[in-house]
Amino acid sequence: MNKQTFIQGTMILLAASIVNRILGFIPRILLPRIIGAEGVGLYQLGYPFFLVLVTIISGGIPLAVAKLVAEAESAGNPERSKRVLRTSLIFALISGLLFTVLCILIAPLASRYILTDARVYQTFVAMSPMIAIVAVSSVYRGYFQGKQDMIPSAASSIMETIARIICVLWFSYLLLPMGIEYAAAGAMLGVLAGEIAGMAVLLWQYRRMKSREGSVSVQLPSSATSVSKKEGFVPMLRRIMKIAIPVTGGRLVGSMSYLLESITTAQSLAIAGIATAIATAQYGALQGMIIPLLLLPGALTSSLAVSLVPSLAEAQARGDIKTIHLRLHQSIRLALVTGAPFAVIMYVLAEPLCMLIYNNTEIAGMLKIMAPFALFLYAQPPLQAALQALDKPGRALINTLIGAIVKIVLILYLASNPSFGIYGAILAIIVNFIIVTLLHGFSVSKTLNYRLPLLDILKVCCGMVIMAGAATYLYNHLQFSGNQVIQFMSTAFLSSLIYLVLAGITGLIDLHDIKRIPLIRRWFPQ
Repeated sequence: MNKQTFIQGTMILLAASIVNRILGFIPRILLPRIIGAEGVGLYQLGYPFFLVLVTIISGGIPLAVAKLVAEAESAGNPERSKRVLRTSLIFALISGLLFTVLCILIAPLASRYILTDARVYQTFVAMSPMIAIVAVSSVYRGYFQGKQDMIPSAASSIMETIARIICVLWFSYLLLPMGIEYAAAGAMLGVLAGEIAGMAVLLWQYRRMKSREGSVSVQLPSSATSVSKKEGFVPMLRRIMKIAIPVTGGRLVGSMSYLLESITTAQSLAIAGIATAIATAQYGALQGMIIPLLLLPGALTSSLAVSLVPSLAEAQARGDIKTIHLRLHQSIRLALVTGAPFAVIMYVLAEPLCMLIYNNTEIAGMLKIMAPFALFLYAQPPLQAALQALDKPGRALINTLIGAIVKIVLILYLASNPSFGIYGAILAIIVNFIIVTLLHGFSVSKTLNYRLPLLDILKVCCGMVIMAGAATYLYNHLQFSGNQVIQFMSTAFLSSLIYLVLAGITGLIDLHDIKRIPLIRRWFPQ
């Protein structure tokens, strides 16, 4: 078995996460060009149901399996690890098949009466088999993580992403002549193919591991054997559920919020008198095109949050409050400094950016409204990671729940108003960004007696204003014989360079931070 240290395992998963984030943006760029915003809307409307069902089945199972397997391995009891795996697989397979059947049965009702667009039916049916596949795959991922072997999970996720990219675009193109609803279902079948490919990699890795272990004779301690014999299926399942249920509850809040958002947006737009096809296209543009653009810089902040948890937990164990404050300050500053130029580009250059990526300028207004508030979104992961690392996950859950309730209420109120329409939903999402981030910041400040870096925030905002002015001037005055791509890239590069210079002058980026970058620090004297 390829056991890694904690740092090695973390870096492997982070690298895979960044690769997947970059690769995953390819179908988001190309799919709207194949099936249009309306097709993307049909695809996006069905997806929240899938997320909720998968979260119910496997939200906390990987963590529970990883924890119990790690305990069994450290105790020298591999037989108990196998029992954890078998019990989890039985539960995942049975519940996955039951929810698959349930998903197929409720598809006509949900598509016609809940989401107000009967054409989502085909997408519902196409996504149903994924429930059981994802549930089983999550068990194997937890098993490998419990054995501190992160390579199978990383390899599986990358293979799943590659297969999904190819199949989503291919299947949607093949089924497009049958109608836009079948093209959207084809895209979901592509996601199904990716999940199958990811599970196949996990099964292959598990078979390799078993063949290696089979060549080594293992003598179990008598105590371990006796414990394994006494612990049956039900007691083991009870152990797994004791760990999994609280985690599932926390993740279910996010999934339910996403589901309710899709339902309330569709219903509210219908109340506002917007035609079903137009409403579906608008929701598809928002969730399938605009939100992914906003989340693109989040690859860094999410990775930063993952790294922050063990660092803060270790400092807390030592009682080192000074280090906790320092790491938190560095994380928030890095999230804001790196996210700010992306937010400016998405605001000032919204129209050419949407034209370049999606060949659609009609959605630029949505991006322009949301871009200035993206900084709240980028600051959330470090703050939430701090609460989790400091044993305050309940506080983070309550903050997220409050934000979700406010968002749903505002969607119902604003999006149902014909004068707002889809922009009412956008305003509700922006308010959610702000509320959750501010609540997280208040909770962290109260828990640690920590002052948020207000001066750094002010510096970032000033840098953004200057960069926005520079970008506007450059885009309007640079001439490249009508080549909009070169004009956009040149403006983005030069205005970002101005922002970086300002960040260096104001101390947002210092030489010490640059020296810590592995590929650059060798150029500086020690």
